[in-house]
This record gives sequence, structure tokens and C-alpha cells, in this order.
Amino acid sequence: MIPSVPEVLDIRQGRPVVRLATPADAGHLVAFNQAMAWETEHKRLDPDVLGRGVAAVFEQPARGRYWVAEVGGAVQGGLLVTYEWSDWRDGDWWWIQSVYVRPEARGQGVFRALYRHVEVLARAAPGVVGLRLYVERGNEPAQRVYRALGMADSSYLVYQDWFRTAR
Repeated sequence: MIPSVPEVLDIRQGRPVVRLATPADAGHLVAFNQAMAWETEHKRLDPDVLGRGVAAVFEQPARGRYWVAEVGGAVQGGLLVTYEWSDWRDGDWWWIQSVYVRPEARGQGVFRALYRHVEVLARAAPGVVGLRLYVERGNEPAQRVYRALGMADSSYLVYQDWFRTAR
């Protein structure tokens, strides 16, 4: 079964409003992450582990910040920003992660509003050297969106040695 994200009204009439997420948004963020993992990688995320992971960001803000975009008062998308120190650049990269926009809201500026909001904040923050994100190699639609916003392929590959199991 594909994780479901609740239906919402048609949003074409409204403009996205971006705000810092609160713990009250955790349900949306968990659902978005489950839907995104299924849609992009056909992975099922454990809702308990994911719920703890989302809550941990609110409990320890140094881990990152979630942003959501609303249209007409309904949350239509969100993303997480985490931080990576770069000794090469003597500054921080802001990593955009857990990007999700409800299918019915795609192509209507929701991600663009989220990205531009984070970009303005990052450019204004002392010591931030840029924005980064990673995307599945086969996710061409997302790659087109990122390029249209001015992002470029970094030429880096991401390797991992995943050894941590769920608590």
C-alpha cells in the first residue's frame, strides 16, 4: 500500500505562504516523508522511527529546521534544512532535505516559494556559503525543478556506509 497524504482543495487560486514549521506540523512532515520515500525510491519508512526523527528536530533545533508552505491555510509542502561545516570554505552549507509537495500542488510554485525563502535566509545568515541538496539519479522531474531555480550539479557523488539500525 502506498502511504497516503490527505486530499486537499484545489490550490490554484492561492499563493504559497512559507513559515517555520512547529511540532503541530509533525503529522504532515511524517506523511510527506513517507510519501516521498515511496514515490522516489519505493521505500517504506517505519512510521515510529520517522516520527521520532521528525520530533528530534523540534526537540534539538541545532539538528535543523523544517519549513512548510501553506496555501489557503492548508499545508501543501515542506522541507528540512540541516547544516554542514566546511573547513575548505570556513562556513556552513545548508542542506535541503526531505522535500515534498503534495501532487495536486505541484507546478504551482510551492517548492519555489520554499526554496526562495530558505535561499533569502541563507544569503542573509553570516557564514553560510551556499545551499546543497541530493536527489535520486533517476528523479529527472525534481532535477529539472532544481536547475530551473539556479542550482547546478555539483559533480560530487554521495557514498555511504549505513550501519545504524533503528532504536
